[in-house]
Formats: sequence, structure tokens, C-alpha cells
Amino acid sequence: MTAPLSMVNALPQYTVGGQIGSGGMGEVFSGVHRTLGRQVAIKQLPPDIAGRVGAFVQFDREARVLASLDHPHIVPVYDYVQNLLVMEKLDGGTVFDRFHAGKIDHEQACAITLAMLSGLHAAHVAGVLHLDVKPKNLLFNTAGVVKVADFGIAQVISEGATLVTHGGQILGTPAYIAPEQAMGNALSPAADVYAAGTMLYELLTGDLPFDRERGALALIRQHMFADPKPIEGVPEPLATVVMRSIARELPARYREAEAFATDLASAATSAFGQGWLERSGIPVLHLAPRVVASLATGAAPHEDLTVVTPKANGATADPTIVDPEGPALKRPRVPAWIAAAALLGVIVTALLTPSVLSHDTTSTMSVRGAPSIGPAVVDLSKPVTVTGKDVVSGNLTLSMSGGGIPLGEGTSPVKADYDRKFEAGITLPPISRWIVGGTVTGELRWTPKDGGAQEIQTFTLRTEQHPLATLMGTGSLLLALFAVAYLESTARTLRRGYRRPSARYSAGLLGALLGLAIWLFTSAMLGHELAMGFGIASVAVAAAGAVCLIVATERAVQIARHRALWRDGRPGVLGEADQRPTAGSTGAA
Repeated sequence: MTAPLSMVNALPQYTVGGQIGSGGMGEVFSGVHRTLGRQVAIKQLPPDIAGRVGAFVQFDREARVLASLDHPHIVPVYDYVQNLLVMEKLDGGTVFDRFHAGKIDHEQACAITLAMLSGLHAAHVAGVLHLDVKPKNLLFNTAGVVKVADFGIAQVISEGATLVTHGGQILGTPAYIAPEQAMGNALSPAADVYAAGTMLYELLTGDLPFDRERGALALIRQHMFADPKPIEGVPEPLATVVMRSIARELPARYREAEAFATDLASAATSAFGQGWLERSGIPVLHLAPRVVASLATGAAPHEDLTVVTPKANGATADPTIVDPEGPALKRPRVPAWIAAAALLGVIVTALLTPSVLSHDTTSTMSVRGAPSIGPAVVDLSKPVTVTGKDVVSGNLTLSMSGGGIPLGEGTSPVKADYDRKFEAGITLPPISRWIVGGTVTGELRWTPKDGGAQEIQTFTLRTEQHPLATLMGTGSLLLALFAVAYLESTARTLRRGYRRPSARYSAGLLGALLGLAIWLFTSAMLGHELAMGFGIASVAVAAAGAVCLIVATERAVQIARHRALWRDGRPGVLGEADQRPTAGSTGAA
């Protein structure tokens, strides 16, 4: 396929050749710089993406970042014009081609991964995430140097999207996509670490850590919710390093590419012996000093978590060192105890709700033969019979409420008999029988015959319908289960290492819903008349308990992380707020 005329006109300094590749991120054409004679590859971004409003501005910004990545294991970008990227042309094939041709052994797989991680770390330092690391995006030049291609392209196209591109394709290859990327969560270098680890797993074993036979969506769900298969046929400690790189939960995974490379270098030396990198025949042109040190010593990889300390005034701040057995690292008992006490308090509050409320009335009206203050047992599917003396002018209204919230009302005209007494049948809305269950407050309202203000009679009203057949029963139970499920989901997300700045606020809302549901369900099932004061108390106590639960979870995660670091002899960090030197503290660079 020949190049489109628009590409030829946009790049007059290049002789544009035919198409040499294509994929979800665009089409690639060969080219030669007319003056320098340099062979290049020209990538054209998809027209539907390039036509978006503001797309050129975003592509221009990304191209500038990519052009600044000067690293021997990253495909360099030479030029950018509108939606065209001009890059180095690599004629040595891809890692995918060599792997499926059976030309990659264990030593070469580790060497390729070290080169890839070196390039990824350089990009991460520059603020660029790849988000589509896979064998097809690792290319060799004619000298055998492996380079990472398509840096940032996935990130550009995915702006404003989640899993699916504008062309309907999955963002990130399903076989290698990180769990947090698949779930649409905030991304970090750990997402590229996961993809790199998955690729290394495949190069070492010939298979993926998940079942690939059930389709792309099933594969993505496995990345999100399942643990990878243990790696087989790979010596220790290399197997441990690989499994840690593809840990589903962030706290258990390498947080940065260089930390992964450090442990990989030492593990490979332990497994294959000194000089394995030279024997592999894969040139690795740039390694960080600590990776070189691990490569030479072959020390067993650490089981710590990677710590990246923030920068202050351009210099990396020393993390505060805290004794894991000291008072600063005591278990978060206070918030946890408050959360437990709050749950108990909600249940006790619901149980202490009085069975009937106090009703003071001078009226002699009766609902279904019950005393004027009740309790009156009614069937809401039938007219409610009200009897009394001839004191009503016009209509008589019967209404129901629970905790001050209206639940339905009905009206009936009143006509007295020769004994100056009346009997009225008031029909309530049909939906009331599906809403009201248990005991509520009934209210009769009428205008007296002798004039004056409207008179009101309140009483306790109980329904014959079983509470579980109504919204107050089953609905409140479902609401409680919903609140508990989402609270646990929020806590589980925090335990996996994800940051949720709004977790405490959402927990307060969920706790309030849980308190309301427990109070409502308990009152309906026990036949207690709904009282607003007890409902407000349940809501407030449950909201406070839920917030304390999240606080305790956050603190427990920080402590666990700190102790894991401390056991390995490295300074622990209690979270971002504590990652700064304090007066009298001992720092470690």
C-alpha cells in the first residue's frame, strides 16, 4: 500500500515509501530523509482520532515529551507533523517474532526484560507511561539492541476513555493489561511493571499466567479478580521475582521498573551464574548503578516494597525512620474499637426504640374497634373502618407516617346515623400496602361541626402485612446489604494499595445508609413504632463508625507497609504525609 498524498505533502523532507505495518494505534510507512539519508518509520495516527477537537494540541504535547526521551532502549522520535510521528526504523524484527520462532532462551528473556525495564524507568522518570507493553512493541535494530516502541501513543488515544478506544478496541492488550488499568483506576509505573512481568512470564514458560482460551473479556476479568498461576519450570529465586512483578494487589507488586530490574538482575545471576548477560548475546546498553551491583553480586532479591520518596526543593527527602515496635506504629485500635462500638450502638439503638409512642388525645374515635390511641391493626389492602360520634363536618382524613415521613393518606365523607354516630371506610393508596410494614403512626384529621380549628387524633397503627412483604422490611434489608458491600469494597480497595482521597466521605454516607437500614428493618420486624429521634441517632452513630473503619484500614495498610520495609532493613514510610524529615529524626538517603 502506497502512502497517502496528505502524508507525502506534509513531509517534503522525506521520501515516503510503502506501508510496512499497521495496528490499532495507526499505520506505519517507511521513509528516507532526503538530506541525511536516514531510514525512518512514519506512523500516522488514526484519522478518527486526529479529527477530534483539541487532538492536535494533545498530540503535539505528547510528541514533545516522547522526543525528549533520549535512551538507548527507547525508539527515538525524530519529527512530528500534525498527526504524523517520524521515528527510527528498526529492521531486526520484534520480540514476538523471535519468541514464536523459538529463538529466545531463559537468559535472553531476562536480558530483554532488563533492557526493556531500563527504557521504561527512563520514561517513567519523565512522566510518561507506556500502558501497552507487549512483545510486539519491543523491536530489535540490526545490531540486536532491543527498543521499546509506541511510547505514549496508547496514553494519547485513551484520553477521556476507559477500556475501549474510539475504534472499539481494548486499550492495552488484554493478555498483559494491569488490573488497575482494566478497572479504570489511577495508573502509575506499577501498571507497566505488571505488563513487563507478564511478558517475562510468557517468555520463560511459553504461556500466560491466565487462561487465554475464553476470549479477551474473560482474560481481562482474570487480570482484575484472579491471582496468576504459579510459574513452573523456572528456578528460584527468579520465579519469586516474576510472581511478585505480576501480583494483582499493588502493595505486593514492584512499584517502579528499576526495583524490578534490580531484583531480576540478582535473581538471574543466582539462577544462571556469573556472566549470563554476556552469554545471552542481547546488548543492554544502560543499567542503573544498583542494577549493575545486583547483577555482579547475585544476592537474593529482597521481599520489601519499593518506596519512592517525594522531592522537596529539588532534592529527594529522607524518609522518617520509625521503630516498628514503638508507639508510632501501634495498631489502630482506637478507630477500630470505635467502629465496632458504633455497629453495636446502632443495633442497641434500634432495639431500644419503643414499641409504641405516646399519643395524647381527647377524641373518642376508634379505628377498627381499637382504643383512640391504638394500637389499631389494619389491612391496608381493604378500606379502614373508623367509627365515632357525629362531630365531623365534611370529610375525615386518615394518614400514616413513620419517623415524621408521610407514608400515604386517604379521605372519606362522613355521614352520621340516627344515633348521631358514624362509620366510615377510608381507602388508602394501593401502593401503601407494599411500602408500609410493621408499626407506624396513624393520624385522623377533621373539621369539627361546631367550627374552630382542625382537630387531630394520633394513634399507633399496625399492619397485617408481613414486614418482609413490604419496602420497609425487604427494602431496608437490601439497602443494608448494599451499604455493607460498598463499605467492604472501599476497604478492600484501600487494602490493595489504591489511594481513595474521598474514601472517608463516601464511607460516612454509606454508614448513614447502613444505620438507617438497620433501624428501619429492626423496627419493622419487631413491630416498634418508628421514632425520628432513634432513627437520627442510628444514622449518626453508623456514619461515625464507618468513617472510623476506613481510618483504621488506612492506618493498618500504612503500618503493614512500614513493617515489611523494616524487616528488610530499609527505612519505613508511614504514608505521604509522613514522608518528610522531622526534628530529631534519623534520615537515610
